[in-house]
Amino acid sequence: MLRKTITGMSILMIIVLVPVLSSAHCQVPCGIYDDHARVEAMLEDVKTVKKAVTMLQELAEKTDVQSRQQFTRWVMNKEHHAQLIISTISDYFLTQRVKATQKDYVERLKRHHAVIVNAMNVKQNADIATVDELEASVKALEGYYPAEHKH
Repeated sequence: MLRKTITGMSILMIIVLVPVLSSAHCQVPCGIYDDHARVEAMLEDVKTVKKAVTMLQELAEKTDVQSRQQFTRWVMNKEHHAQLIISTISDYFLTQRVKATQKDYVERLKRHHAVIVNAMNVKQNADIATVDELEASVKALEGYYPAEHKH
């Protein structure tokens, strides 16, 4: 009976912990980093946000049910991809790559924070100018994370 309980508890712990560990990729010392790929992924998120804003503007005046449904889906997409950018900056770059020991720490911190603020603004607005500001702030990070840089 005790063996069954221990086995059951082990299985339960695996079920609970595996998703947590797999989503925490870069908060464990695994040594697998591709900073440039994360910047590229954020730029892809920006493109998705830009497409969403464009579609929202096109659908804004339409009142049929299908258009309203699509409008809602584009809002959700815009929100989701802006949040992905915020999470990438917060959960990856600010915890793994921006360090107080860096000579240009304050400038790096400001640039990464600008991305978060611009992504938040994109969530609150639906205009291309706001998306362009987000894109520019993400591109401002490219110099820190070139493609050939390895850890």
